[in-house]
Amino acid sequence: MAIMPDRWIRKMAVSRGMIEPFVESQKREGCISYGVSSYGYDARVSEDFKIFTNVDSALVDPKEFVSESFVERTGDVCVIPPNSFALARTVEYFRVPRDVLVICLGKSTYARCGIIVNVTPLEPEWEGHVTLEFSNTTPLPAKIYANEGACQFIFLKADEDCEVSYADRSGKYQGQTGVTLPRL
Repeated sequence: MAIMPDRWIRKMAVSRGMIEPFVESQKREGCISYGVSSYGYDARVSEDFKIFTNVDSALVDPKEFVSESFVERTGDVCVIPPNSFALARTVEYFRVPRDVLVICLGKSTYARCGIIVNVTPLEPEWEGHVTLEFSNTTPLPAKIYANEGACQFIFLKADEDCEVSYADRSGKYQGQTGVTLPRL
């Protein structure tokens, strides 16, 4: 298994539509960086956010998730309350090749502010907008900036194809396009 470099990411994005829209060089001027890096791709967060709220003292249950636990916001900035979290999605739509596993890591700029992006795998042949989970671990409100870098995707190419891909087993998050809540 190998970590794939910038030139491979560019080739796959352009020739196979692995990432759309695709930014082929790193953008950094006045923003949290996004685009191709040496061994990864820094994706942007969209303007659509679902911010966790506990107005009704709801219980968080992944088997019976109550969508009313979130307030929806659209805009250039999302403010996450102290010790809370928000869901969002990537601007980019991903199509993962059958012989690749993708790992999502949080950006250090946010981590240094106490904002954690959940580590998420994208399995072979998964496709869609990635739902991102931002946790504000601080006792203060925290900002997330739409259309700027939010996380980095690392592409791990296997020595051979998997026997059963995410698409083969009709994974429950296949083809998601919005901010997607937990499914059972």
